[in-house]
Amino acid sequence: MTFSICVRESYVDDGGDDQHRFGVAVTTRLPGVGALCPFASEHGAVATQALTNVELGEKGMDYLEDGLAVDDALQALLNADDGRSERQLHGVGSETTFAFTGDDCLGWAGHREGDDYTVAGNLLTGAAVVEAAADAYERSVDGDSDEPLAKRLIDALGAGHAAGGDKRDDLDVQSAAVVVTTTEDREMEPYYNDLRVDATETPLRDLRETFSMAREGYEAALEKYAEE
Repeated sequence: MTFSICVRESYVDDGGDDQHRFGVAVTTRLPGVGALCPFASEHGAVATQALTNVELGEKGMDYLEDGLAVDDALQALLNADDGRSERQLHGVGSETTFAFTGDDCLGWAGHREGDDYTVAGNLLTGAAVVEAAADAYERSVDGDSDEPLAKRLIDALGAGHAAGGDKRDDLDVQSAAVVVTTTEDREMEPYYNDLRVDATETPLRDLRETFSMAREGYEAALEKYAEE
């Protein structure tokens, strides 16, 4: 159904305080993935997919807010889920990561877990999709990119798509989404940190274009209200 990436990044804000940002991005050859799969808050990021159980994402975020580590939280939810063999669930919290692929997930299905990120997919053309997405994200970190995390997550999905992506090329209506959150208290959250393309034949191209326009609009708004 899907491939997705969840990440955690540390940074120092303008006031010199340590902060975390969390992000999740996802694409699939079905409409409306942004309504079902990605979850993020100031406590972490989670993606639920394959035979999607939205409750895993919703309750996972509740558990993170209560102070549980993401690996403990998501494993506890899977333990109580009779359909876990058909689930794929992964995410990052403030300190730990977690990735799970059920034995009964369809097609090629698997995941990769790094120190501060997880990537997972199912019904893919092969492992190269997950590896390409993970490698692209790692390069964006190692290269000390100034690009916003949302843009770098979209680029990671693009690398996975270029490596083969979802194998169901007979399904034309697709979707993609990206969500980025932070522990920083900001007066105005960048508009480009929560974007969805719900039904299109070119989801990643459209999500890139939406990001570019949202970024332009955000910068224009900052300039306008700074003057006022």
